[in-house]
Amino acid sequence: MRQKAAGQRSRRQTAPSGRALELKVREATELETIPDSLDSITDIHNELEFAQWYSEVEESLLEASYDEYQACLQELQMSKSHLDSLLSDTSSTLNLLTSLSNDFRVVELQTSNFQKQCEGLLSAQKHDSDLAADIQENLQYYDFLDPASRKLNAPGAGNTVRGKDFSDMLRRLDECLDYMETHPDQKEAGVYRSRYRLLMTRALTLIRTHFVSSLRDVYTDASKKIADKQLNDTTMSTLLYAKFRVGAPELKQIGLEIQKRAVPPLEPDQGTEAEYQSLLNELHVNYAATRGKLIIPLVRKNLYDIAQSPTSSQDLVSFARASISYIRGVCLDEFELWGEWFHGQGGLYDFLETICEPLYDYLRPRIIHEDKIVKLCQLCTLLQTRYLLDQDEEIEQIDANQLDFPALIQPALEDVQTRLVFRAQAFLRDEIERYKPRPEDLDYPARNKQISISVTEGQISGRKVASADALVNLPKPTKQTEDGDTSLEQDSKWDLESPNALSGWYPTLRKAIWLLSRIYRLVNSTVFDDLAHQIVHQTNTSLHYASTLLTNKSTSTDAQLFLMSHLLILKQQIVAFDIEYVAPEVTFDFSGVTSTFWELRERGGLFNPRNLMRLVGHGLLPRVVENMLDAKVELDGRLRTVINDFINGFASKMTASLPAKFVDARNLQRGELIYPTCQNIEKEVPNLRKVLSEYLDDGRMKETLVGAVQDRVIQIYEDFFEKYTSSERRKGNPVSTKGKGREDTVWDVDTFAEWCEGIFRVGFLGPGQEVDDGDEDTTSRSLSRGGSPGS
Repeated sequence: MRQKAAGQRSRRQTAPSGRALELKVREATELETIPDSLDSITDIHNELEFAQWYSEVEESLLEASYDEYQACLQELQMSKSHLDSLLSDTSSTLNLLTSLSNDFRVVELQTSNFQKQCEGLLSAQKHDSDLAADIQENLQYYDFLDPASRKLNAPGAGNTVRGKDFSDMLRRLDECLDYMETHPDQKEAGVYRSRYRLLMTRALTLIRTHFVSSLRDVYTDASKKIADKQLNDTTMSTLLYAKFRVGAPELKQIGLEIQKRAVPPLEPDQGTEAEYQSLLNELHVNYAATRGKLIIPLVRKNLYDIAQSPTSSQDLVSFARASISYIRGVCLDEFELWGEWFHGQGGLYDFLETICEPLYDYLRPRIIHEDKIVKLCQLCTLLQTRYLLDQDEEIEQIDANQLDFPALIQPALEDVQTRLVFRAQAFLRDEIERYKPRPEDLDYPARNKQISISVTEGQISGRKVASADALVNLPKPTKQTEDGDTSLEQDSKWDLESPNALSGWYPTLRKAIWLLSRIYRLVNSTVFDDLAHQIVHQTNTSLHYASTLLTNKSTSTDAQLFLMSHLLILKQQIVAFDIEYVAPEVTFDFSGVTSTFWELRERGGLFNPRNLMRLVGHGLLPRVVENMLDAKVELDGRLRTVINDFINGFASKMTASLPAKFVDARNLQRGELIYPTCQNIEKEVPNLRKVLSEYLDDGRMKETLVGAVQDRVIQIYEDFFEKYTSSERRKGNPVSTKGKGREDTVWDVDTFAEWCEGIFRVGFLGPGQEVDDGDEDTTSRSLSRGGSPGS
């Protein structure tokens, strides 16, 4: 019952208001009466009463249940009607909302279209505004033509070039020209570009005219004052320089307007120059001409005074020193003044070269007529040391703010070097190549007593040197420092007229070394190398010719030693001059051409093109011939030859008694084969040392030559001993090749070599020691020590 009551309560809670509430109240009342009827169950005493009670209860319950269902049905009907009204309201609301949504969509579409229309209008407005601004901006480059034309073509336009408005107008013209250059697709761009160029040319021409006119006014004023009266140096300097400095900054500034526009294009065609470079060149030319009218006459006058002065009238070097110093001072003043008139140095050095022309007019004839090599060398030294930069040192780039005077004086140096080379070649031809020796020049060995000849500072190793190559390849002596002697002392040392000259040397050698020492480092290295090779070659030839004459006059030994000693001196001296390898001399041999044409003429086909083409590779073209002149190689070869000739000559003389054939009749038991040879060797060794002492003063060189002669003698004896042993073996006689052997037989090679060491004594005789020719005891001791057969 409680559950049913709870269900009723829950249904009542969900029942709608109004009639449903009344049903709930009634049901609650009926339920409250049910417990009262239940309490009467205790009054039931029989089945009838129970059935009656049950029936009443069932009816009351059925009636109560019916009311509840009826109330629920009514409630549902009410809810349905309520929901139907809600659904109807909702549908109407949805319809209204759909209608509003459609309206909003239409409004949104209209708004979007309106926005797009507004944006299009704004974009068109902006485009029109930009177009108008661009048109206005572009038109300003076209509109400037008329006012600029009126201003530049107005009377008195040249008087406005110094104003700021004129500079602004030039800048504006540059902008207009740049615009026309960058917009060639515009219709009138080409026409306006040409007109603006004409206006720019007109404006710059006005600047040029004003610049030249102002320069002319300054020149007229200065020249008038100079011509009116005599002026001292201070007044002259004021007129020539101070007056030109007054208006220079302002004129320099307007001249800069031309220079800024006289720039070459980025990719100029070959042979073209900057557009307005000619106007700038006119400024430079007019300035140089105006200054030249004032300066050059004064320079000529001062150079004439220098040339007529007693100290420099006869001396080339003194005149060059004074005149070049004066010209350098003038060039420095003009260099500074140029910097006050112009930016940069374009045209400056052409102007300075014009100022230097009077110097060359005076100096060049003196150089051409100067015959003394000493004076030419002194002038070269003066120019190279005082006015030119040292080529051997690494020099930084020349400062553009300083005068490059070496470039101005370089032509003078080239003139001196050309004259020096010409005189050196003439000296080589007359004094060396064509030199005819006098009798006293060939008075050897008597001339050796006048002065000692030292030929080398080399050091020999060991007791002997067997080949002439070791004598040719001498160690190079160290160069003397330039600080050792003054230039005056060096001049007297190498002066051919000086009494201190090396009279012991052959004249051509002395002159060759003197000439090399003079021109060294004064001419171009390539020219010096070529000339030095010619000098060495001709000196070599002259010495060889003198040795030939000496052979006829004296002995071959004197001639060989004369040539050897002088060649050694020449080789030692030329080391200090760094003579490089000379390029080959290329000539053409036309002998084949002559014979070929003669052959074609004989055949009758001289003018046949086919024959000419066929014979191109068969002698028709001249043949290229390369003449390689390397004087040092020639010198070494000739020195090697004369040393070998001397060694072989003395060795052959010592071993001349050795027989070439062996005769049975000869008494071999008495040592007749080698005894004369031993005596001859003992006799000739002192003569060898004596003759070497007459020509050579260096003890080590003498000992080297003595050792070489000893080696050659032993080699000749070895050849003789081989022939002797072969002959004896063919006869059936045994010969011992080792050991000393008996004194009455032929010595073996080792025994003879040991005996020769005792006789030649290479390396044991100090410098200045001589062998006594009449010391028979020494000779006999040497023979007995070596096993001589004649004791």
